Amino acid sequence: MTACASAAPPNPDPARYFTIEVLDESTGRGVPLVELKTTSSITYYTDSNGIVAFDEPGLMDQRVFFFVKSHGYEFPKDGFGFAGVALDVKPGGGAQVKVKRINIAERLYRITGGGIYRDSVLVGRKVPIKEPLLNAQVLGQDSVFASVYKGKVRWFWGDTNRVAYPLGLFAVAGATSDLPSNRGLDPGVGVNLNYFTGEDGFARKMAPLFDQPHPLWIDGLVTLKDDAGRERMVAHYSLMKSLGERIGRGLVVYNDSTDTFEKLKEFDLSIPVGPAGQALRVSVDGVDYIYFCAPYPCIRVRADWKSIQDPAQYEGYTSLAPGSTYEKDSPKLERDAQGKLVWAWKKSTPPITPAQQSELIKAGLMKREESPQRLQDADTKAPVQLHGGSTHWNDYRKRYVMIAQQGNGTSHLGEIWYAESEKPEGPWVNAKKIVTHEKMDFYNPTQHRFFDQDGGRVIYFEGTYTNTFSGHPTPTPRYEYNQIMYRLDLSDPRLKMPP
Repeated sequence: MTACASAAPPNPDPARYFTIEVLDESTGRGVPLVELKTTSSITYYTDSNGIVAFDEPGLMDQRVFFFVKSHGYEFPKDGFGFAGVALDVKPGGGAQVKVKRINIAERLYRITGGGIYRDSVLVGRKVPIKEPLLNAQVLGQDSVFASVYKGKVRWFWGDTNRVAYPLGLFAVAGATSDLPSNRGLDPGVGVNLNYFTGEDGFARKMAPLFDQPHPLWIDGLVTLKDDAGRERMVAHYSLMKSLGERIGRGLVVYNDSTDTFEKLKEFDLSIPVGPAGQALRVSVDGVDYIYFCAPYPCIRVRADWKSIQDPAQYEGYTSLAPGSTYEKDSPKLERDAQGKLVWAWKKSTPPITPAQQSELIKAGLMKREESPQRLQDADTKAPVQLHGGSTHWNDYRKRYVMIAQQGNGTSHLGEIWYAESEKPEGPWVNAKKIVTHEKMDFYNPTQHRFFDQDGGRVIYFEGTYTNTFSGHPTPTPRYEYNQIMYRLDLSDPRLKMPP
């Protein structure tokens, strides 16, 4: 069953609230996730329209100072170094506050969770989505995978938080939305999610056959044709004992009649290489492949029904000797007669992860310039070690473009980078930081190529915003553990790469 379930919106009462509207000074658009804090540390955050409905007993009809702060945006400081503004707060009144965007990418709106447009509803402002307050009782969702299938966008998430209890759903939640070309919203405006729900109204399990007391995650979501020529949607699944320990893996296939995933193939845990991360389609010499980003596009398999189910057909783009695996103390690297590292597609041979490559370089077993996966900050030349992301061909740049997060032990998971290459195998050399989240995580960023606009000049991506790994002691109300959408204009001169 598919449903958009929410609590009935309250009757707006603009006369009660003082409406603070935070706008991007260059576009005039409302900016979500802006913190407004009084001198007594009463803290508000703008909703996806950039609005705060202020109603604080004792502070109405007063001149109130608000500190203004937001990830990737700035507000001018006064002579004492305070970034903020004093406003004459009156019921029914309002004020606009303009901030300057420092991020190259533009923060647009929150996609999941409760109260997406809470403050806008309270003050009677127009909102773009059908369920602005609560949809399918979902309060938080982790790591999205999306694909166009049977004419609709299919969305799937990992763990999902609920209203009724601290423990939520750990077995894949799902929803659909219409494409912008077929009655769907412009992605610059929002996404109307139609969740698959259970009898209790909460998002239901999308893989119910896995009746295990362990989290079930999917990745590597793809569509391809089976042997009968039917379009099928397939994903890789991982049954997890803990955050870092996998106890089962394989493939699931979508059942159109039940709108659930069913087990297609179980893989042995010991397979050296298999699907992982976000997927993309690539044609090489007339042969279609599915590439998987881990985080670079360094795993592939032929895009046919038989090959995708056979672990022996998966290849890693790697400098390891064919058939070997990475061993820190004695890595088996393949070099030619001239001593040059041999980077190639090798069956049953895993790619070298960014962390492993860093170990090899520190040990003197590899030079950084020997790797086609050697991203650096285009401006400072500092190395950029990736943790996760996605890659797609871009018609505007005429290159493969990568949106990925940094994570190397010295940087938290809130730094998002843009890079490009003529081939998915690289070389990947220069990158530009496009988003930062101060002391907060923003991980598993995912570009949605089906939302590309103006021939790929404008692209959209989202990621999971949370404080889980950053060490920040305070979650951001309503935004915590949810998906936020960003927009990136690839014609921005700040994205110009070195020759």
